[in-house]
Amino acid sequence: MKAVGIMSGTSLDGVDVVLCDIEGMNSDTKIEELNFSTFPFPKSLKVRLKNILLKKESKLDDLCSINFELGQFFSDCVIQLCNKANIETDQLGFIASHGQTFFHLPEDTNDFIKSTLQLGEPSVIAENCGCPVISNFRVRDMSVGGQGAPLVPFSEYLLYNSSTHGISLLNIGGIGNITVIPKNSESKDVYAFDTGPGNMMINEAMHLLFGKEFDEDGKTAKIGNIIPKLKMELENHFYLSIAPPKTTGREMFGDDFTGKLIKKYKEHKKADIIATLTWFTAFSIYSNYNQYIKPYTEISELIVGGGGSHNITLMNWLKYYLKDIDVFTQEEKGYSSDSKEAIAFVILGNQTFHRQTSNLPSVTGAKKTVILGQITY
Repeated sequence: MKAVGIMSGTSLDGVDVVLCDIEGMNSDTKIEELNFSTFPFPKSLKVRLKNILLKKESKLDDLCSINFELGQFFSDCVIQLCNKANIETDQLGFIASHGQTFFHLPEDTNDFIKSTLQLGEPSVIAENCGCPVISNFRVRDMSVGGQGAPLVPFSEYLLYNSSTHGISLLNIGGIGNITVIPKNSESKDVYAFDTGPGNMMINEAMHLLFGKEFDEDGKTAKIGNIIPKLKMELENHFYLSIAPPKTTGREMFGDDFTGKLIKKYKEHKKADIIATLTWFTAFSIYSNYNQYIKPYTEISELIVGGGGSHNITLMNWLKYYLKDIDVFTQEEKGYSSDSKEAIAFVILGNQTFHRQTSNLPSVTGAKKTVILGQITY
């Protein structure tokens, strides 16, 4: 059947929408990408999103409205993609929508219990598109003790498991996350975690310092030099010393944290700040690999996807640090870096559609496997 996946990440780069043909379930899943587009947020909606995400206390009417606004925008994106592919949305088996994460608390704190909030009202999408919508994937995993993330590793296990060698898959979106699939593994052998910032800090610094959305091809970072004092501060960030399972997001590496660093190091050249933040993304990945993967699992290759895979300077840093393994982009392996996460949610939605589990307790820390997501008919 034909299905659509929607992914809106923490970097707010845009909404990835993919149309796929999918059959089977579990290890018999067969999936083919038919069409894909990234839809940038309308400027006014992006400003509202960032304003809400940056506030320490968002007003309830803001959250109430933005939930429906996002549902409408997600619907429009699906309709545009299906029009391009010459298919009616009511012919889809389902739409799988991750939603936009507004807050994620992977562990209890003194004041709050572990919880997560993704918005983008599925009822609006279902009504506009005339087909079932599967959404809210994280919460069920958290209800059985998991961190609700990362969820993409289930799809990676189905697609990339090899009987000949171990593989790591790295996604560099707003946050960096890595999946480790040992040679000839079962699903319980797979583990994954967030490595730290991906594009998030770089993008925010580019916005504040240069008025640009991102560092195209890493050109700004390439002409800059590492700031030793900032390098030392970042390489000692406490997140790097936390053992998996672990997950992070805008709450730790977002605009507030980045803005404070830029203010602290404002006497330095702008390009040097971008260069150092780009280095930090690569170093955080290397540090996690060196501490939590290399001692336990033999890996021969790392496949990199997400927007960060297009940053040549960042990729060069990764290859510099990870000399003992082969580093490829998804494109070099014949896949798409940009559509990867949206495809993952088609696979997760397909599992839910067939009443099959799709979380990996070895990844999220959950007590058991569960059926993820909620269906809006």
